[in-house]
Amino acid sequence: MAKKASSKKRPAAESKATAKAGVSSKVAKKISESPAQKKARAAKITQRLAELFPVAECALHHESAFQLLVATILSAQCTDERVNQATPELFRKFPDAKALAAASQEDVEEIVKPLGFFRNKATNIRGMAAELVSRFSGEIPQNIEQLITLPGVGRKTASVVLGTWFGIPSGVVVDTHVRRLTNLLGLTESENPEIIEREMMELIPQDEWINFSHRLIHHGRRTCVARRPNCAECGLLELCHRQGLAPL
Repeated sequence: MAKKASSKKRPAAESKATAKAGVSSKVAKKISESPAQKKARAAKITQRLAELFPVAECALHHESAFQLLVATILSAQCTDERVNQATPELFRKFPDAKALAAASQEDVEEIVKPLGFFRNKATNIRGMAAELVSRFSGEIPQNIEQLITLPGVGRKTASVVLGTWFGIPSGVVVDTHVRRLTNLLGLTESENPEIIEREMMELIPQDEWINFSHRLIHHGRRTCVARRPNCAECGLLELCHRQGLAPL
């Protein structure tokens, strides 16, 4: 008869796994709160973020809705800084949808090569430009249902363009920073961007959807950095449940 595996080794294995992930095995105790309490805390977090980052701006450099759409597609699995290094040359050569649609795959690939997944990204932005020209006269549609039909454009990308350029709050943009920070803050327990977006849309007033994402992203880059969150100097500390972090 096979020997039953001992459960004594599990804590050590789990501890090793958490250490490898860079997370302390001793984490802050989960705080219980009612939906009303969470919504009230979310409102305070939103207000505090506005105080910390009164100017909420998109980090991707752009001068038109078209440029922002291209830059956002290119930013998938890549930092905004690297995208900003590549787009000046791209936009100089192909300033609008008509020019990009007529560009060769090779020319576009050469420019976006440093951004990773460059073949797919070049294909997507050229395909998106061609669709804009053929279906929308080269103009960016101000409708999320139409935007997400374009190559390389999902809900997040569409929400970025609609919110940042047109001021249309179509949803809450959930990137890696927003996903991580909403979990740390205890506003969600999900890692699924679609679920997080739905939950944040219920917690955050619609007129704050756009700025909430921008400000949380800034906070994640400046203070609540993934590998070394600076909790001691965090303006959200008193409102944060610090889920997944060791107690202070």
